[in-house]
Amino acid sequence: MPVPSYHTTCTRKELITRDVYELSFTKPEGFTFIPGKFVLFDIPLIENEKDIQTRALSIASRPDEEELLFLVKLVPGGRLSRWIVEVLKEGTEVRIQGPFGNFLVDRKTMKEYLFLATGTGLAPFLPQIEQILKEGDTRTIDLIFGVRSPEDLFWIDRFTALEATYPHFHFHIALSDKEKTDHPHFCGRIQELLHAKQWELSQKNVYVCGSPGMIKDIKELCLTSWNVPKADLHFEAYI
Repeated sequence: MPVPSYHTTCTRKELITRDVYELSFTKPEGFTFIPGKFVLFDIPLIENEKDIQTRALSIASRPDEEELLFLVKLVPGGRLSRWIVEVLKEGTEVRIQGPFGNFLVDRKTMKEYLFLATGTGLAPFLPQIEQILKEGDTRTIDLIFGVRSPEDLFWIDRFTALEATYPHFHFHIALSDKEKTDHPHFCGRIQELLHAKQWELSQKNVYVCGSPGMIKDIKELCLTSWNVPKADLHFEAYI
């Protein structure tokens, strides 16, 4: 059975860091999804609008919210990046197809949750974590968000507000640029912060989303050094 397509309209376009856009679109009638899913956007070439390719974006909003939220990291010269900067504005209509994907939270496990994200890999975790908390799950949830420098951070208020409301949710930041130390956050990559925490990772259900290099390192460490069962390791790469 083919996956349905819809038309949606941009309602907001905001640059929230030096190279990350937050985009809001209307939710088409009949569109439903589970947190962790993504959609394919039809993206025309700037020089030839008939030349259309699809680009995948994770849905960063919950199913009960009125609009669809997405994050995009700008890639110099990239088709999607150029379209967002040069063409997309409030009122722009675009075709999407979906939802797709299997990067879903295992709600049957009894283990604690550990979410690891770099950059816009944070997108699927926002609705997943909000929904888990909203539904009253009381097991420990840890989220580590890794970026290069303080200038690359976003959504900090959203996650610190969740941390203040739910004592079993913990938000951690890792900044890989060790040259900048005038901030209160951990200096180093996510992998280094995990070593410093000395958690018993074999007792956690691990979700990883972000750069392929980070995912490769985490996957290898989980399976060879940290005794995480393969069934408890879930990942989705962002290019």
